[in-house]
Amino acid sequence: MASSVDQLTVKIFADGADKAGMLEMAAKPHIAGLTTNPTLMNKAGIKDYRAFAKDILSVIKDKPISFEVFCDDFPTMERQAREIAGWGSNVYAKIPVTNCAGEPAYGLIRTLAKAKVKQNVTALMTLGQVRDVSNALGDDAPCNISVFAGRIADTGRDPLPLMAAAVEMMKPYPNQELIWASPRELLNIFQADDIGCHIITVTNDVLKKLSLVGKDLNQYSLETVKMFYADATAAGFEI
Repeated sequence: MASSVDQLTVKIFADGADKAGMLEMAAKPHIAGLTTNPTLMNKAGIKDYRAFAKDILSVIKDKPISFEVFCDDFPTMERQAREIAGWGSNVYAKIPVTNCAGEPAYGLIRTLAKAKVKQNVTALMTLGQVRDVSNALGDDAPCNISVFAGRIADTGRDPLPLMAAAVEMMKPYPNQELIWASPRELLNIFQADDIGCHIITVTNDVLKKLSLVGKDLNQYSLETVKMFYADATAAGFEI
């Protein structure tokens, strides 16, 4: 396992929808790309999807960035995906693995791939989905497959075996990159790197912990003790 950020081979993508945060992360050399989604954009108070995306893309032109379709029928998804992909050569159209009825999007994914639309197929959580999405994408265009390892872990399952198997499953298609999505802690970056995962999407709050990598644990322990003491003193606690 890599012992420092400089030794990592996995690409780190910043995940967010706050303009200032996105531009800050995009300017950092260790951030290889960016992703966002409708949930993050809604939390950020964004009302005009197209205007927000084009505003971001007027600045971020040299790193891959994903914008997601936001409808539930496949014909409209295709129309939105084609428009989104047309916003820039660095843009990937995010396509959910199914619609809200649980109907697989494999046919749409295959159609878009044949049209050379760069895709980021998202919200996968099973190896069966990885297999079928990978087959649908084929070798037609650069694409990402986002497996939500963090959400898998939230169910009490270890995502590492599944993610490692997904890496092997996608090897016949060098145009396809596996994304470790929804990480829960900084350690996940090193776990993803260790199994050969291509990309990991990381939120700003986790990225801020990169300065802790390799920190002396005795020093970190002492700083924690001092923090507790300082906070108790500031609160004026007495017994």
